[in-house]
Amino acid sequence: MIAVKNITKTFGSHKAVDNISFTVKEGENIVFLGTSGCGKTTLLKMINRLLEPDSGEIAIAGRPIRESRPEDLRRKIGYVFQNNGLFPHYTIAENIAIVPRLLNWEKEKTAQRVTELMEKLHLPAAQYLSSFPSELSGGQQQRVGIARALAADPPVLLMDEPFGALDPITRAAVKKDFKELDELRSKTIILVTHDVQEAFELADRIFLMDKGRIVQQGTPDQLLFEPAEEYVRTFFEEQRFPLEAARIKAGDYPALIRAFDKFKNRHR
Repeated sequence: MIAVKNITKTFGSHKAVDNISFTVKEGENIVFLGTSGCGKTTLLKMINRLLEPDSGEIAIAGRPIRESRPEDLRRKIGYVFQNNGLFPHYTIAENIAIVPRLLNWEKEKTAQRVTELMEKLHLPAAQYLSSFPSELSGGQQQRVGIARALAADPPVLLMDEPFGALDPITRAAVKKDFKELDELRSKTIILVTHDVQEAFELADRIFLMDKGRIVQQGTPDQLLFEPAEEYVRTFFEEQRFPLEAARIKAGDYPALIRAFDKFKNRHR
């Protein structure tokens, strides 16, 4: 579905993304995980041509993205920003309807889609259709951002720290509603985060990045239990016990005790 080959991006003397290659299967949920400045967001922006790589190639469904005009490409890719990126002078309905309007959807179809997504994301249309972003809470604004990204039902969804700016309680609620959306079952999703718990909760595969490179990729279990190098092991060290405990089958008390003993031994 998405193939990235030898992508490099520099800003001055800083190499933000350093010769990265990977593929994402159709319908797969990929999470890029790492500390701030490791290149995650830069990589995400190159997939929908908000940034252009210095070298390398990105293809979606077998077609190099450089063969499409950026605006045409972006209409087929949903993008959720960390700080929602809503247009303050547009109503909620107008914000969500941006891409369907650009695609010349009929007004009735667009209105139906807007209302449908708002209800699914617990934003009653009767109450919020004519509201402006400044009248909504941070969590509500992020729900609108998610609805806007999904409005035209794109096959690919890019998410840049989508829950990072929210307080813990709001983040949990928005994330829960997001995960329950039936639209996601047919989406190829690439999500960027520095939140380890979030990565393990949402990913089919995790790509751990450091200094512009992919240090290790694999399932959450592979990164947790089969670290490829010391950096990978230490990256998860502080949260290792809750991560291991969460991945042990309910009722498997001996395994839970072994994980707890490992945790104690590492922190003596």
